[in-house]
Amino acid sequence: MSVLDDFARTGEGGPGRPKSHRRKRKSKTGITLVLVLVLFAGLAGGGYWAYNKIQDSLAAPDFQGTGTTEVEVTVPDGATIAEIANILFNQGVVKSAAAFVQAAQDNPESRGLQAGTYKLRKEMSGKAALDLMLSPAGKDNDGTLVPPGRAMWDVYDILAKKTGIAAEDFKKLGEDPVALGVPEEWFKRTDGKEIVKSVEGFLYPDTYQFPKDATAEVILKQMVKQFLTVTDKMDFVGNVKEHMGGLSPYEVLIIASLSQAEAGVAEDMPKIARVAYNRVKEISDKEFVTGYLEYDVTWNYGEQMAGREAKKSGDMSLDELKNPRNKWSTHAFKGLPPTPINSPGETALKGAMNPPPGAWLYFVAIDKEGHSAFADTKAEHDRNVEKAKQNGVL
Repeated sequence: MSVLDDFARTGEGGPGRPKSHRRKRKSKTGITLVLVLVLFAGLAGGGYWAYNKIQDSLAAPDFQGTGTTEVEVTVPDGATIAEIANILFNQGVVKSAAAFVQAAQDNPESRGLQAGTYKLRKEMSGKAALDLMLSPAGKDNDGTLVPPGRAMWDVYDILAKKTGIAAEDFKKLGEDPVALGVPEEWFKRTDGKEIVKSVEGFLYPDTYQFPKDATAEVILKQMVKQFLTVTDKMDFVGNVKEHMGGLSPYEVLIIASLSQAEAGVAEDMPKIARVAYNRVKEISDKEFVTGYLEYDVTWNYGEQMAGREAKKSGDMSLDELKNPRNKWSTHAFKGLPPTPINSPGETALKGAMNPPPGAWLYFVAIDKEGHSAFADTKAEHDRNVEKAKQNGVL
């Protein structure tokens, strides 16, 4: 039964009602049906024109084009898309908040909007405003660059120099990563080792537009939020749980930091991550001591954590490397170190999340550009080392 049938039946009289009354209602029903048919006919002939007129009347008021005079807009930390839209509207950037919200809904990249100061223009379309905010051109040139591969104390120094806030203030806040927004569930391991909660690895490397009055807490929270945004976009946690053989996301984050530290070029990061997995899983030839990563970079990290100086690999003695006082020494302890050793970038994260198949156990920088040569066996590795020496790398 159609809606029109239901509509017609509401005009029927029950038992005892005058027949003339029933005929009168049916007559009205007939008129209604005629009007509906006329409407359908109108839509068939000029429907496209009518539809566009209706859409125009429902669309959010919006400017056309890329704007006029420049205006500086500050987005506070934690602002939602709707709140950003209202800020833009109040400063004359967009014609309506709804126009910007609609543009953000149409562009998944809008999730990457950061707090900070933007150079926009008055009277921009919602889409043009969003596109400019997402581009380098729209950001204040006085942004703060945090490169990939920096340990947390180096990040604190970068932030201190840029903001004038004492590095010690950042360090103190970094002692409680959960308070900075790192979800508690990130701090899980499957290897039975003690959980060490650290903000290391969660201060995502990027160029930031921090608000001019931002506090140390606001800044670190924004960096953690950016880490969560990036890893959520690549479904880091989901992919690790599905494909990485029982390792936890935190353990894979540790491996990402190792490949970030060890790789001379970005393209080698996934392979270096595979080497780490192979060593930890004790897949080895007979000449390799199974289960030990033996990465010098982890030893250096532990030394710096304790306030001691880092050393070049050639200056490290075997006794130092195997000294158990350094809990990050992967020469002294099997498996992964207690925490990440730096803030890995997107390439390192993706490489650790989805490393290529391979039985490599060794790698060495083979040229002055930083490319590595990989080997399954010690004999093959020794040949690569000789090539590196011939190329003046070692």
